[in-house]
Amino acid sequence: MLKLTFVAAAALIASPAPAAPAPITMSETEQPAPAVPPILSARERAETVNRILAGRLDTVIPAIMRAEGIDLWLLVAREYFEEPVVASMLDAENMHARRRTILIFHDPGGGKPVERLTVSRYGLGGLFAPAWDPAKQPDQWQAAADLIAARNPAKIAVNVSDLDQFADGMTVSQYEKFTAALPPAMRPRIVRGEGLAIRWLETRTAAEMELYPAIERTAHAVISEAFSRKVITPGVTTAEQVQWWYRDRLLELGLDAWFHPSIGIQRQGVKGMLEGAEVIRPGDLLWTDFGITYLRLNTDTQHLAYVLKPGETEAPAGLRQGLVNTNRLQDILTRQFAAGRSGNEVLARARAEAKAAGLDPSIYSHPIGLHGHGAGPSIGFWDNQNADPRGQALIHANTAWSIELTTYAAVPEWGGQRVDFRAEENAFFDGKTVRYIDGRETSLTLIPSSL
Repeated sequence: MLKLTFVAAAALIASPAPAAPAPITMSETEQPAPAVPPILSARERAETVNRILAGRLDTVIPAIMRAEGIDLWLLVAREYFEEPVVASMLDAENMHARRRTILIFHDPGGGKPVERLTVSRYGLGGLFAPAWDPAKQPDQWQAAADLIAARNPAKIAVNVSDLDQFADGMTVSQYEKFTAALPPAMRPRIVRGEGLAIRWLETRTAAEMELYPAIERTAHAVISEAFSRKVITPGVTTAEQVQWWYRDRLLELGLDAWFHPSIGIQRQGVKGMLEGAEVIRPGDLLWTDFGITYLRLNTDTQHLAYVLKPGETEAPAGLRQGLVNTNRLQDILTRQFAAGRSGNEVLARARAEAKAAGLDPSIYSHPIGLHGHGAGPSIGFWDNQNADPRGQALIHANTAWSIELTTYAAVPEWGGQRVDFRAEENAFFDGKTVRYIDGRETSLTLIPSSL
């Protein structure tokens, strides 16, 4: 018996380790009923987040500071009151700012590396060099002001914006403390840092885009489970039960939703969306809106499903055509993307082309990445299909997007009822073309009425 144990152990030692799962790459085709990819452990997630963050700080910061013509950028956050930019710069072990955290980026010019300094009592995972000794200068604000004065920057950017929430992180109290400590001759050099904040948050690196397909695949897999007989029993299951199933499923996976999932029902003879305690029935067109946060990246996806009536093997032709129309609108919109073109211009061009093609469109697409409704120019709003101040900024390369929109169509099989065919898929713009991160829905998911 002992000899057999040794032999078995030797065989185990000699056998090759199981192959790692093949990485998921960007694809224009969405996989039917995909499996949930392997989920990283807490330590693996932290290591991944820190690696990605270090790379972003090394590459994105110098590029955007030089593009914006800023040689010093000051960011301030207080514990449990982190502004969006500072929150995105904390390493995985530092989940919050400590007391008051002051970050300073300084570009000395001449091709020299950008300095990354923290004027705070605690370090930040080795990503920022400590630059304050309270024993020598007890006043934190004076220490920051002295550091800045010694570098004599031409422009001192702070995050103040009346238009964009992502660039408005400097509070009045902290601004007053900072300017009081700064030499009076340097105060006129303070400028708004909207461009820096937006460019930092909207820019996606190659390393992030290597992760994104698996994150999007995870969201697609969970939606596929939700739109199946595993979760939905027609005539029994309610819309809100599916919503809470999503939340429980994410708890099982150790993942977070960044908004409460939505389930809506469109039904022949009923106007608008049915929600909440409404029971799902055969013949219903279901809609879901679902998004997760994983490895600091977000997804935002809307899919449609049809509940087959007894004897049906496919959805009515009018419903199928509705999704075809929406796919066509997606193509029209993504063709209009161009670096240097504003969100408003993309919206106007896409709507004009869609209407000329006989479609009834509504476009409300937005950037995605470190936030679900991310930093950068919007392309329409569901309640405003005209130019909007939030869409006046220019589109940049290396940005990710939620291609979110709908078309409306009269469905013959439903007596000409006007039906809403919503879709939302996440995509990457490399400066030339828009590519879907993990494909898009091109056919209605079918849910059998009976097993």
